[in-house]
Amino acid sequence: MPRGVFITFEGLDGSGKTTQLRRLAEWLEAEQESIVVTRQPGGTRIGDRIRTLLLDSRTENLDSFAELGLMFSDRAQAIAEIIRPALDEGKIVLCDRFTDSTEAYQGGGRELGSEIVLSLHKSICGGLQPDVTFLLMPDFDASLKRARKRNTKALKQEGKDENRFERENDLFYRRVFEKYREIAAREPLRVIAIDGDATIEEIHERIVSVMKDHLARVR
Repeated sequence: MPRGVFITFEGLDGSGKTTQLRRLAEWLEAEQESIVVTRQPGGTRIGDRIRTLLLDSRTENLDSFAELGLMFSDRAQAIAEIIRPALDEGKIVLCDRFTDSTEAYQGGGRELGSEIVLSLHKSICGGLQPDVTFLLMPDFDASLKRARKRNTKALKQEGKDENRFERENDLFYRRVFEKYREIAAREPLRVIAIDGDATIEEIHERIVSVMKDHLARVR
């Protein structure tokens, strides 16, 4: 059985990546494709517990290297429990964030650098790389504003607190944003950067076009 296809979605919170992942999942299911949808951090029982610790704004004084280690602990579990088994079964895996997020947020935002992130990825993840990564890069200020507004609303309506990163200042997020640009420039064959504020439908159509081309090549 041929290996499945591993697709990731990246970008700042508020970039629209989760919406586009969901739209692509619906399109693939309509095309009778067998898919698995997951996210990071989270997606497994252990991963969801790690996610709560990482994203809850009540988590205080978490060292940047401890944060990095937790991200990769979550990722190792997700690979073992969800991603590799699905790929081995020939399925299409759609994942909301992967190592690019860690390189952007911990490597860039926390200023730990790319080298340690990529080294850990090689060791812990066996070098597993997405086949295609969709990187959504809308207007920086608008994206950040949407993320903060959404998380504040979730806290008020659902009691769901995932605001820890949104409490960081704009300079932190600017470093994240620029690190994403660096990743896209370094890996243009894998990373499909979608810049600007196109409509949800326009972005979806571009993503579907890329997916059609990729599936035609690998099958």
